[in-house]
Amino acid sequence: MMTHDGGGMAQANGNRARRAYDCRVTTPRGPSSPPPLKPAPANRLLPEATVKRLPLYLRALVDARDDGQVTISSDELAARVQANAAQVRKDLSYLGSYGTRGIGYDVELLHQHINRQLGLNREYNVALVGVGNLGQALGHYRGFAEKGFHVVAAFDTDPEKVGWRLGTAVVHPLSQLGPVVREENITMALIATPAAVAQDIADRLVAAGVMSILNFAPTVLNVDPSVCVRKVDLAVELQILGYYEHSRRVTDSPSAVASAG
Repeated sequence: MMTHDGGGMAQANGNRARRAYDCRVTTPRGPSSPPPLKPAPANRLLPEATVKRLPLYLRALVDARDDGQVTISSDELAARVQANAAQVRKDLSYLGSYGTRGIGYDVELLHQHINRQLGLNREYNVALVGVGNLGQALGHYRGFAEKGFHVVAAFDTDPEKVGWRLGTAVVHPLSQLGPVVREENITMALIATPAAVAQDIADRLVAAGVMSILNFAPTVLNVDPSVCVRKVDLAVELQILGYYEHSRRVTDSPSAVASAG
């Protein structure tokens, strides 16, 4: 049964490449080609840290727009996302958005600009592989479609789940992954399977033409550098929180307070 219910932290194969983030666009330029002008063209990647902050800026701009704001300063935008104003200005400069001194940034214009930079001005068809508890939750999550990411097909090896509907997606047998991916023009996939089968699933997806994968399985995938992979490991995030919670309790314990005094 190919489901992932969040249990069992399987170890990644030690011989596999450790890749949580690697998205490359290979567009070679000849030696006589001029250097790119700002803003950077679509085939040049922004720094990873900047890419991670852009969705936060986008959400803050939506909140500001809902509050009736027409312009926003870098200081206020930084405060809304708990960042540094200088970092905000640097991130936005990569987009060619420098704002106006004494006025700030036009909220609507900057929203459109970031939206376009993140590719949110178009729609994406997404596959979901693994229909366990986590997969079902992902399949029913409406937030994906609101951002233009439509889960149009799901896959599982459990014959009892074939034919189920997760939102608007129908669950197909895994054996039909290739044909369905091509028929539905799927370019992205969510992997919510056990770790033991995640690599095989990734290989099948790539063979079918999927070049962007969000991996929820507790393992690291080894794929070609041309494939973009992002990893979400909920158990690891809880372990990190556990460390801080433990540290807080140790710091606040009577013995720690006494030794500090």
